[in-house]
Amino acid sequence: MNRKILFFDIDGTLVTAPPCTIPESTAQAITQARKNGHLCFINTGRTRVIIPKDLLTLGFDGYVCGCGTQIYMNGQLLFSKSIPHDQCVDIVKKLRQFHIPTYFERCDAILYDGEPHHHPVFPMIRKMAPTENIAEYTGEKAATYTFDKYLVSIGPDSDRAGFEKYAQENDMICFDHGHDVWEVTLAKYTKATGIQFLLDHLGMSLEDSFAFGDSTNDLAMLKYAGTSIAMGNSMPEIFPFCTYRTTGITDNGIWNAMKHFQLI
Repeated sequence: MNRKILFFDIDGTLVTAPPCTIPESTAQAITQARKNGHLCFINTGRTRVIIPKDLLTLGFDGYVCGCGTQIYMNGQLLFSKSIPHDQCVDIVKKLRQFHIPTYFERCDAILYDGEPHHHPVFPMIRKMAPTENIAEYTGEKAATYTFDKYLVSIGPDSDRAGFEKYAQENDMICFDHGHDVWEVTLAKYTKATGIQFLLDHLGMSLEDSFAFGDSTNDLAMLKYAGTSIAMGNSMPEIFPFCTYRTTGITDNGIWNAMKHFQLI
């Protein structure tokens, strides 16, 4: 078989829901696929700093992080695109006006504005990465900070409609993760643009690409890849756009899909 390039979402695809474990069959499948000469990349909405350390030990060839805004291969950063500083300042200002608690993500830290937030998702994130308070920035730091994407928590006092209008007018995409948490990214960078960059970089064809996912924020790469695999535990909305539906993450889903396509 010709060398293929495989892209994996993290949450719900490689890693289970809390306590966030990696099934043994998944680890074995990744190892065997790479032994067979295939390239394996994580393709995630997470920025590099909050990728679980257990995943980093599996020997992936690289990482597409932050919905296509950071691309790494063999330990080298190949591509990076942050939101420009002036736009970051405007985003922070608007979110204050909309009364929306937010975590701003960049490759080396998580930023927040004012007091840390207490939504159940946010304390978990704070344990995974260094944090910095934008409200305490002064001097050069205040004049130059950037971030790549952000995570908002819509509360009862939030101006949801105002934020949705602002995001749409400024070419941002909102992914609803449930429990009033939205992931917000620039529309021009996606998991699909990350795949396209690596295919061009490596001189590989689209038909040799595989994408594995479970959520609506995976749709861009699932629609784009040559072959798309939906986990059995996926959101039902993604099934019509996928080539193949495998078993659930805890039922050897990654292993079974790779066997089906003779990747291992």
